[in-house]
Formats: sequence, C-alpha cells, structure tokens
Amino acid sequence: MARPDVNTTNSDGLGLTSATGLVIGSVVGTGVFTMPAVLAGAGTMSIIVLIVVAVGAMLLALLFGQLTKRIPNSDGGLYAYARHEFGDFAGYLVGWSYWISAWAGNAAIVASWVFYVDALLGLDNPSGLVNWAIALVGLWVPAIVNLVGVKQMAWFQNITVALKFLPLLFLGVFGWLFVTDANFGPFNATGGSLYSGIGMAAGVALFSFIGVEAAAITAKRVRDPQVNVGRASLIGTAASAALYVLVTAVVMGLVGHDTLVNTGSPFVDAFQAMFPGTPWAGTFIAAIAVISGIGALNGWTLIVTESSRAIAQDGLFPRAFAWTDRNGTAWFGVVVGAVLPSLLMLWRYLTGPGLTVFTYLVNLTVMTVAIAYFFSALAQLTHLLSRTGELHGRHLARDLTVAAAGVLFSMWLTFASGYQVVYQGLVVILAGMIGYAFLNARQRQTSESVEAAEHRMRDVA
Repeated sequence: MARPDVNTTNSDGLGLTSATGLVIGSVVGTGVFTMPAVLAGAGTMSIIVLIVVAVGAMLLALLFGQLTKRIPNSDGGLYAYARHEFGDFAGYLVGWSYWISAWAGNAAIVASWVFYVDALLGLDNPSGLVNWAIALVGLWVPAIVNLVGVKQMAWFQNITVALKFLPLLFLGVFGWLFVTDANFGPFNATGGSLYSGIGMAAGVALFSFIGVEAAAITAKRVRDPQVNVGRASLIGTAASAALYVLVTAVVMGLVGHDTLVNTGSPFVDAFQAMFPGTPWAGTFIAAIAVISGIGALNGWTLIVTESSRAIAQDGLFPRAFAWTDRNGTAWFGVVVGAVLPSLLMLWRYLTGPGLTVFTYLVNLTVMTVAIAYFFSALAQLTHLLSRTGELHGRHLARDLTVAAAGVLFSMWLTFASGYQVVYQGLVVILAGMIGYAFLNARQRQTSESVEAAEHRMRDVA
C-alpha cells in the first residue's frame, strides 16, 4: 500500500520559521566554538575557503528544495530522492547510511557538549561515569522533548537557536570595532603548499555544514513542504554561513595568531579582547555552547527519528521504526536514536582502546552523510539528463549547475574524510547490505504468499 502524499499543507507541522530554525540549529552546534582556532592553523586564506564552501552548501540546499518540489512523495528527504530515481536498493543504501551518520553524529555532538558542561559547572577532570551521566542528560532531554510532540520540539528549537545565534551575531558584528590588523596571521600558515592549506581548511569547513538537509529529511513535519523546505534550507544555510564567516574573521582579528592557534577556547579570548578583565567571559561562552549543543541535539533527534520512520513505512527498515503514538511521533525511533549514542558514549568513557574506535565512528558521520548527498545530487542530475527536451536554455543550465555542484560537493566531502574513514564507511555499508538481504527476503515471501492466495481464490472461482 502506498504512503499518503506528504507534500500537502500540514497545519500542525513546522512553519517556515521553525523549519529554518531546525536547519540553523542542526548546522550550528558546538563545533563553531572551536572552528576559528582550527581554521587559523591554515591561515587567513581559510576565510576564502569557508566562503567557497558556504556557496557550495547553499547550492546543496537549493538542490534539496528542487527535489522536494519535483518528487510527489519526498517523505524522508534524501532517502526518498534516491528511491524515486534509482529504486529500493539505492533508497535503502542512502537511508541506512544517513541513519547511521545521524545517530553517530549525535554522539559526536554530545561528546563536545559534555566538555562545555564540565567547564560551566566547574568540574575539573570528572570521572568517566560522571561524564556519561552528563551525556545522558544531553541525549535524553531532547528525546523527551521530541516524544512530547513536534510543536514542543519546534518551540524548544526556536528558543535555543535565538539564545545561541544572537550572542554570536553580536560578536560577529560589533567585534569589528575592536579588531587589530596585526592579529591576522599569514595567508598560508601551514608552512607547506597552498594546496595543503586549502585541503586543511576545506575539511573543517565542509564538516561544519552537515545539517543543511534537516528540513528535507523532516518534510512530513513541514507545512507546505514543496515551498517551505527549499526556503528553509536556503535561508537556514545562508544564515549559518554568514554567522560562520563573520565570527571566524572577527575572532582572527581580535586574538593574536600565535595565541589563537594554541587555544582551546577562542571565543573566551575574543570576548576578553573586547572587554578586558572580564572574568565572566569563560562562563558566558560555556553557557552559550551548552545551549547551542542541546539545541543541535534536539534537531538531530528529530532527524534521526524521521529518517528511520520514512524508510520503515516503505518496508525497507524494521516496522517498529514506523510505530507512532497519538501525537504522530515515531516513538520507537526516538528511543532507539537515543539508546545507540548512549551506549556509544558509555564505550567512549569506560574503555581506553574504545576511544580510538569512537573517533573512527564519529568521523564516519561525515563519510556516510556524503553518500546521501551524492545520491541526492545524482538523482537530480539523472532526471535532468533524461529530460533535456523538457527544459531549455537558462533553466536547464541553472538546474544542471546546481546538480553538478552537489555531486562535486559530496565527492569533496568524501575525499576530505581521509582514506581510513572511507574504508570504515565501506564496512558499515556492507553490514547494512546484510540487513537489506533479510528485509528483501521477507518482502519476497510476503509477495509470494499473496500471489499464491490470489491463485487459490481464482481456482475456487
């Protein structure tokens, strides 16, 4: 039985403002608070690289809007695009890869979030169990908010986006009044070739924009998705990009280069440069980072849930992930999406060797999400190339450019992940194929049973 078309007006869903907040909240997490220091290691050219990558991310956001508008049933976003154009197997591959990246990514976010909670509470080198307990709060508070309902989730998301966005925007705008030209480091600070510097900066910048697909993944929860998904994706990505560029550039101008590349808290140094002798700077930044992290986890919990629910409703994932309560929340997906990173964090805090494995698993989020980006862009490219007679001139050139840019962006994202991560990603994909084999076999058995019953009924008749 086909699913109902989700591309209709949903009066109880996310409006344009909430959908945009979901995109911003998913893109801008805790990583923004260390990004200026990391990019400073590549030099001031990293600002140019960041702008170029931001343009690529906005093209990707535009692509998701085009796909949602074109495909009649885009529930699940990236998964739905691949399935529509290439069939069930490609859909499952994208859905599996993206689901893994989403919940493993939550583990990465909460690991960084715990560091800022420790700083805010003044905890000096707490035990692994204490940090795990803090991580559980970060994972399960958003899960509970999502279980209550999408309206409450949207309210929580909008509040956290405002609380983190406004202080960072204040720094990005008014910080220029305190910038010193001498603080900006060399154009290429790597000591190597320009190419190596670009590669270093691009890797950080590319990773920072994961989440531009948030509105597309949750299309069923968005009011008038054919219009609002594209708008929210583009506005949210553009706002995040502007914030990234502003705060990165201003922090580089507020903090001396040698200090910046060696600090773990660049925003504390930046606020102290603006307001010398302010003991509250560290606490203030830690508080904003905690709010930013919990907001990102709130949005990504919805993304984890919606991605698995859409696949399950098509019979390509265990049916339990499609179970919903009276509020329409896929509660099983919410719970599993919180349990898995909780276990991963326990492993991270209680085992020594597990730390290295954890790092690999976190890095996998980048490579696995790149697979979903790649198939989405390829789906649009395939559609355009097979229907060149229907589009002409500027429209065809525009859409082909956007689709081709999406393909290149996702390939660059994979390349920036490194060979080890790509290898680990292949293992994850192959493991997922085992699950597909069982699900496909069950579907065939069901189909054969239905056909046999129909034959018996015809024979009796």
